[in-house]
Amino acid sequence: TDLHVTFRNGSLRTEAVRGISFELAEGETLGIVGESGSGKSVTSMSIMRLLSAQGLIQQGSIRYTRRSGEITELNGLPERQLEDIRGNEIGMIFQEPMTSLNPVLRCGYQVAETLIRHRKMSKKQARAEVLELFRQVQLPRPEKMLDSYPHELSGGQKQRVMIAMAIACKPRILIADEPTTALDVTVQKTILELLRSLQQRYGMSMIFITHDLGVVAELADRVAVMYRGEIVEQGRASDIFSAPEHPYTRGLLACRPPISQRLRRLPVISDFISDAILPDAADQISSARAAVSDAPVLLEVRHLKTYFPLRGAWLAPKEYVKAVDDVSFSVQKGRVLGIVGESGSGKTTLGRSVLRLIEPTAGEIIYAGKSLTQLSNIEMRRMRRNMQIVFQDPYSSLDPRQSIGDAILEPMTVHGLHRNRAERRDKVMQLLEQVGLEHQHYHRYPHQFSGGQRQRVSIARALALEPELIILDESVSALDVSVQAQVLNLLSDLRDRLHLTYIFISHDLSVIRFLCDDILVLKNGQVEEYRSADAVFSAPESPYTRSLLDAVPRLG
Repeated sequence: TDLHVTFRNGSLRTEAVRGISFELAEGETLGIVGESGSGKSVTSMSIMRLLSAQGLIQQGSIRYTRRSGEITELNGLPERQLEDIRGNEIGMIFQEPMTSLNPVLRCGYQVAETLIRHRKMSKKQARAEVLELFRQVQLPRPEKMLDSYPHELSGGQKQRVMIAMAIACKPRILIADEPTTALDVTVQKTILELLRSLQQRYGMSMIFITHDLGVVAELADRVAVMYRGEIVEQGRASDIFSAPEHPYTRGLLACRPPISQRLRRLPVISDFISDAILPDAADQISSARAAVSDAPVLLEVRHLKTYFPLRGAWLAPKEYVKAVDDVSFSVQKGRVLGIVGESGSGKTTLGRSVLRLIEPTAGEIIYAGKSLTQLSNIEMRRMRRNMQIVFQDPYSSLDPRQSIGDAILEPMTVHGLHRNRAERRDKVMQLLEQVGLEHQHYHRYPHQFSGGQRQRVSIARALALEPELIILDESVSALDVSVQAQVLNLLSDLRDRLHLTYIFISHDLSVIRFLCDDILVLKNGQVEEYRSADAVFSAPESPYTRSLLDAVPRLG
């Protein structure tokens, strides 16, 4: 009730949560929805009293009814008493399991700690209980998983370990903070189904925090929409999805690329907040872009194979992971090829093999009539000026010690573009403007930007060499739906303005639907389906493609 949370940084005070109130009934799921910075995670951390040293609950009440029926005020409760509630009566699944799990401790031990601490079990009892929990969360080979380290598990498997840890003591409330954000749609679907079944089994209440209204539609009974630290709308999920009242809620619903049609432009939040377009204008923008059907082929890949050797016993024949296994496709100039599949399907390896950032084992790559596999390293380096890549995580692909202006200018210097530094600097200013950034951003560093802004910097850097082909590797998967819409609109505009050709790698079919002309579906390194986007979405031939489409969360 009336929760206010402030963060201090020296003399600066930032109010992250401003007077929010909500209730959670027994057995109910409340979805808290909003963009990054809206205050969702701060709210959940406040309930658990896990705020950093700079965070302060200034006022407000957090009342919780314990198993015994006693109503306890969590705000101001001594730490010792709070430890009996945390993990025991209120469990939490964090957004990024890799940073939440201890990399030097085995997964089984990390879950067992909770049982030993709260349920007073012996190590042997706890191990048996963890094995049963691992079975409940449907981890493959649960006995092996007990003794595995986090780095040996996939993203979906690590998230299941976190779920097992959160439900180990059968909590009354489970707080799930963006637990499916970085997961494939198929893994996301299984995690959502798992949470729903566990909730029914244990009679838990759940607070599910996300920026994706499609995910909330699958799970929540009620929804609270947060914007700039305030709850701007809350009510039954069905009411909010059928008749959203606040412009921000309407904006969030419209920003998500529809799977049923291809839009020319995605609405963004500012369209609704500023009333720049009418709230129902999403349907009015739905004219599809004309396909470039008679353009020449820019890139052709024939029977490409990229194998990684596995270490075997001494003198034993080598075994291989066939990451890319006999893949062929072509991309016409000006078109966008979408490469889609689950994690481990070979999407990223294929993209990097095309640029020879990973050397292919066999096959041929022909770019503008030249065979790239025949080029020397020096010749290939020159050729890469025409072929650029934008990586998934812009923060790790930008040098944190280099200003973003210098990061964009550097490729031009390496390739000897323009006559001098002054001309290159002018070009950087032009590129910043092109991707929607400002000239004064030149001297700022990557940590001073949001995720969406950093991705714009990475796009500007790729454009610096005036390439014909850009490979975009999951370049919007970690962004909020509203920021994602802005970046997708930017990519679409740049394609038309600069006559670019894209290979767009993603596990998100709604994003692929918006941007791509043709689709290549990969599974275990092999092509499952390769046709025009319209054909794939209207009548998918492969059962695997149908399963990917079925896994996309839908509103209503």
